[in-house]
Amino acid sequence: MSNEIVIMVGGEAGQGVQSVGAILAGSLAAAGLSVFADQDYESRVRGGHNFFRIRAATADVRAVNEKLDILVALNRETIELHRRELAPTGIVIYDAQTVGETLSGKRFVNVPLAKLATETAGNKLMENTVAVGAVLGAGSFDLDILGSTLQKEFGRHGAKTVRENRGAARAGYDYIHNLGVSVAFPAGRKKAGGARQMLINGNDAVALGALAAGCRFVSGYPMTPASSVMEFIANQGRALGAVAVHVEDEIAGMNMAVGAGFTGARAMVATSGGGFALMVEALALAGMTETPVVIFLAQRPGPATGLPTRTEQGELWFALHAGHGEFPRAILTPSTPDEAFEAAVTAFNLAEKYQTPVFILSDHHLATSFTTIARPDLSKVVIDRGEMLSEAEIRTCKDYLRHAITRSGISKRALPGRGPALVVTDSDEHDEYGHMIEDAATRNRQVEKRQRKNRGLAREVLRPVARRTEGAILTLIGWGSTGGAIREAAALLKDEGIPADTLQLRQVWPFPSAQVTAAVAKTGKAIVVENNPSGQLARLMRRETGLVADAKILKYDGRPFTPEGIARRVRKEVSTW
Repeated sequence: MSNEIVIMVGGEAGQGVQSVGAILAGSLAAAGLSVFADQDYESRVRGGHNFFRIRAATADVRAVNEKLDILVALNRETIELHRRELAPTGIVIYDAQTVGETLSGKRFVNVPLAKLATETAGNKLMENTVAVGAVLGAGSFDLDILGSTLQKEFGRHGAKTVRENRGAARAGYDYIHNLGVSVAFPAGRKKAGGARQMLINGNDAVALGALAAGCRFVSGYPMTPASSVMEFIANQGRALGAVAVHVEDEIAGMNMAVGAGFTGARAMVATSGGGFALMVEALALAGMTETPVVIFLAQRPGPATGLPTRTEQGELWFALHAGHGEFPRAILTPSTPDEAFEAAVTAFNLAEKYQTPVFILSDHHLATSFTTIARPDLSKVVIDRGEMLSEAEIRTCKDYLRHAITRSGISKRALPGRGPALVVTDSDEHDEYGHMIEDAATRNRQVEKRQRKNRGLAREVLRPVARRTEGAILTLIGWGSTGGAIREAAALLKDEGIPADTLQLRQVWPFPSAQVTAAVAKTGKAIVVENNPSGQLARLMRRETGLVADAKILKYDGRPFTPEGIARRVRKEVSTW
């Protein structure tokens, strides 16, 4: 048995790369293995090179691996691009008819995918299911688990479709098994009555967390990689009374969310950088009117259209400073789907408690990568709506101050139409009643009132995830989706005699200055790892703590970090110290 297996399925858009990968990942997860799967695809409907990479292990995995044990090539280009990534014992599964020739060498395994699909199911389109069977046949995988996965995937299409797919998978399984091809798979951990796990990507986790937190309104204009959050809520939120609105443009999306938040609905928008650029004026409206709203901002490489289907962390400073004028905000930066679920709940609570915009800052890698996590315990979800007028106050209040001056900066909310209280606000500066003003004294009081919320937000900052290594000589610091790769890089470095602590920020604003300062003080050296060309977190760390990173490991080619890649860069930096 092996401790882990890495499988890549590659081909053109339209060849079913994602469906093959999803079935494989689902089957391995159903066997009780820890699974991490990422996707790489071009911004086109057909053609171009796509791949789906799956890593499954007995230990917890949260990052990609550079070496492949099995490469499923649905076209020749996949072989040419990825054969160098094969481990010494790795194999390539391909169909000679599709590739155009029979390739020589033990590592090339010709499986007539299209022929087997036609013979067993009468449908060439099921060659992808044959490929799934061939991969799992090479590892003598439990066919009952695969059958259950196929039932889950195709059950909505009827019993005949499920039966045909099972037959196609069996054909691929038997074919490669009869060839004597064997690849070591990790042993599954599935036990009757054991803890249930789910395979989920970052976007679905955010959407699930939002619904659990009571989100009842989401608006947006579809934009990769944020669109699936709105799609998930549109599909799954109906039973809860959630409304998803596909608006005419991003300006309308943010304005509608602010309006929904003003009336008392827990509201959010889902967008990416180019879309968020159009939302900034309405963001400031939320700041001025003290309206709670959650912004899910899924980053991708810019500027302009950039690389729409790749990953980057280039919008930290954009989220931090977006909007004309100054107003409080919080920026949460989850690194895993379970953290993304928690971030969504936290975001809605903070937004309503402090009556201000709150960001969930994600990126393409986290948004679209699948990870096995424990099923969220919904009984632990706490909904905090902040300071609101009681039912008794609502019935009797006739002289309501929407923007009342308070020590905390938080004014009790009344919702429009709930009682005799007249709820007034204005995008112009206003007095405590919400009426427009021009005098300097009132302006000062309202600005200072809003700014006082920052003190409360700072007290509630999510603590970074710190992992200690005995004798550590440096601290690796990251945020967002880099977490898994940084964590595994530290394990690799420890084996090489370079012990390193790690610190992963779950929130970048308010900045967790005390925790970052303490972590760096323990080792005396800090290396910041992030997916952008200027070191945005490193610059923010310096501004807020005075600490200057001893090195920055930056990546901005649109691809995610790997543990091996980070470890190589750290070795190079340490060699100069």
